Amino acid sequence: MIEPGHYDVVIVGAGISGIGAAIKLNQMGVTNIAILEKGDSLGGTWRDNTYPGCACDVPSALYSFSFAPNPEWSRLFAGQPEIRTYIEETAAAYRVGDRVSFGTEMLRSQWSDATRRWQVETTKGTFTAKAVVAAAGPWNEPLTPNIPGLSGFGGEVFHFSRWNHDYELTGKRVAVVGTGASAVQFVPAIQPTVDELHLYQRTAQWVLPKPDHRVPAAEKWVMRRVPGSHRALRRIEYAIMEGLGYGFRHPWMLRIVQQIGRAQLVAQVSDRNLRTALTPDYTLGCKRLLMSNTYYPALSQPNVEVHPNAVAAIEGNFVVGADGARRKVDAIIFGTGFHILDMPIGSKVFDGQGRSLDDHWKGSPTAYLGTAIAGFPNAFVLLGPALGTGHTSAFMILEAQLDYLGQAISHARSQDWAPMAPRPEVQAAFNADVQAALQTTVYNAGGCQSYFLDVNGRNSFNWPWSTRRMRNRLSEFDAAAYLVANDKSSTETKELVP
Repeated sequence: MIEPGHYDVVIVGAGISGIGAAIKLNQMGVTNIAILEKGDSLGGTWRDNTYPGCACDVPSALYSFSFAPNPEWSRLFAGQPEIRTYIEETAAAYRVGDRVSFGTEMLRSQWSDATRRWQVETTKGTFTAKAVVAAAGPWNEPLTPNIPGLSGFGGEVFHFSRWNHDYELTGKRVAVVGTGASAVQFVPAIQPTVDELHLYQRTAQWVLPKPDHRVPAAEKWVMRRVPGSHRALRRIEYAIMEGLGYGFRHPWMLRIVQQIGRAQLVAQVSDRNLRTALTPDYTLGCKRLLMSNTYYPALSQPNVEVHPNAVAAIEGNFVVGADGARRKVDAIIFGTGFHILDMPIGSKVFDGQGRSLDDHWKGSPTAYLGTAIAGFPNAFVLLGPALGTGHTSAFMILEAQLDYLGQAISHARSQDWAPMAPRPEVQAAFNADVQAALQTTVYNAGGCQSYFLDVNGRNSFNWPWSTRRMRNRLSEFDAAAYLVANDKSSTETKELVP
C-alpha cells in the first residue's frame, strides 16, 4: 500500500499518462515511485467520461500503447467502456495499481532548495520526492461557463464529463450548451428520448463522416495470430492521420477536405435555414476535428431546435439566448469542454522561491519540448503545452515524451538526483520557434477562436510540425539544454531559476 513518505518519483494522475510513466520508470529499474490519484480507480478521462455515445475519435489500434497491442477491439473507433477496460487491463499486466494511492488529491507541490526535494502536500498527508511527473492531462477539469442566473435554475444541471445517470432524460425538455467533440457524440444519443432538445451553438463546427465499423472476426484472428499485423495496421492508420496533419500545416488542402463535410451537411440536413446555421465560416481544422454520421440527422428531428448563439442568462427555468429567445427547460447539460490551458495544476506547483507555475506562465503555458519547465528542477509534465495536435493519437505524443522522460530521469540518477531544469534561454528559443511555425498553420490562420488559444490569444497548445519530427526531437535527451546543480554541499539552486 502506498502511504505518505519519501519516493524517488511521485506521479500525479493515474490516467494513460500516469500509467505510461509508471511502466516506463519500472522498466528502467526505478521502482520507488508513488502515483497520486484523486479518484477511486484508474483511467483518468476514460473513467470520468461516461456520457451516452462516448467514444474515441482516433482509430483504436492507434489509440493504444504500442507495447500493449489489443487484437480484440470491437470497432474501428472504440467506445468508452472498451477503452477503459483496455487501460485497466494494461495497468494490471504491468502491476501499476500496486504503486497507486487512490483518493489522494495533490493540494500543493513545492521544490525545496534546502532539501533538494519536492514536498507534495495531499489530502492524505505529505509525500516527498526527488522528481515529480505531472500526469493529470488537459482533459481533467470540467469547464462550466459563468452564466448569469445559473445558480437559481430550478432543474437539473451537469457537465457532460460528470454525467448524472440517475437523472432520467426521457420526456424532458433539455438545453445543451456547447457543440464540441463530446456534444457531437451525446446529442444523437439522447435526442430520441427527450421531449425537446435546445442546442445552443456559439460557433458552427465542421463535422466529417466517421468511417466507423465493427471489426470482423477474421481481422481479429489476423491481429491475434499473424506476427507484425498489428504493427502494420498502426502504421497504416498513422499514415492516414499524418495526411490530415500535413493539411493542418498547409491549410489550402483542408479547404478541399472540408467539401466532404459540406457534402455531408447538404445530404443530411434538408432545411435551408438549419444548414445555414450549421455552416462554419472558418477553415476545417482551426478547431478540433469532429467526425459523426449521426449528429446532423439528430439536429434535423422535429424535437430539436438549434439556437445559433450563446446563452446570455438563465431566468428561473428559462434559458435566454443572446438573441433574446426564451426557452423553458427541465435540464441543462454543458458540452463546454475542459480547462485545457488554464489547468488547475498551474496554481498548485511552486518553485523554490514560492512562485507558482501560473506566476511563471502569466496565462500562456510554456515548457521545453512540452515536457520540462525552466525554474522547476526535476519536474516533468506529460501531454504538456505545445505538443497537442489536431489529428493524431494522444498515445503517440505520450510515448514520445516517455522516451524523453526515461532519458531525463536516467541522467538525473547518474548525477545522484542533482537538481536540473531547462536553461531559460533554451526554453525561450524553443517556444519562439514553435510560435513562428504556428503562424501559417490552420490552428492560427484558420479564422476561428478555439481552445488552442490561451487567455492572451497565444497558441499554447499545438505542435506546428509533423509527429515524426516530434518523435525525433524527443528521442534524445539533450543534457546541454539543462542547468544542473552538481555541488552536493550547496543548499541553494538559484542558478536554476530564470
